[in-house]
Amino acid sequence: MTTPTPSAHLLLIEDEADSARIIRETLEPEGFVVTWCTDGEKGLSEAGETAYDLIVLDRMLPGISGIEVLAQLRQAGVATPVLMLSALSRSENRVDGLEGGADDYLGKPFDAHELIARVKALLRRSKNQVHTAVMLFGDLELHVKSRTAYRAGKHLALSPKEYDILKLLMDHAGDTVTRDMLLQKVWKLNFDPQTNVIDVNMSRLRNRLEEGFTQPVLETVRGAGFRLLRVQTPKAG
Repeated sequence: MTTPTPSAHLLLIEDEADSARIIRETLEPEGFVVTWCTDGEKGLSEAGETAYDLIVLDRMLPGISGIEVLAQLRQAGVATPVLMLSALSRSENRVDGLEGGADDYLGKPFDAHELIARVKALLRRSKNQVHTAVMLFGDLELHVKSRTAYRAGKHLALSPKEYDILKLLMDHAGDTVTRDMLLQKVWKLNFDPQTNVIDVNMSRLRNRLEEGFTQPVLETVRGAGFRLLRVQTPKAG
């Protein structure tokens, strides 16, 4: 296999010693440097002090769960790619993890080659992402590095998933973003989980975008998807 850049530094947050050993023995021969933390609190501290290229996060941790660790990382503005590992691998579990801010989700037990491939894919995706510092469309403003959003100067308190959805809509501003695009780009799913997860999240995002304003900015395109509307109206009241 192709060896990644030697500087690729991974943070592994995993409480089970045997699992951690297997993961390290899988990844380190590929050229990755792996730092291991045994619980969520230590992992949060480490992620806040050191800039890692990728975080491999177990979902079922003692004390602070992996889902809680992920939420705190994203709330703190840590945008490091996260690969979540879990024995909970049903579609609804994957949706929960991805909706919580994970960039990918891999069920246990996993194939060593698949773990390596997933890690390399996330690193490539992160390395190749070239973002404009500030994205503008109508009265919407998205600050990519800080993962913050504004409408007519008003800060929008978005969850990590709501930000990801808005970012995708801004990437295709004015065009229709289909449900399949949302599943693939935001939830990293290549299948329909047969839940209402998209509709629930779009409803929440619409409320965030339009509360306190007189003009709608997010349109549902019946049978197709969703798109942003360009408006320049000031905040109501």
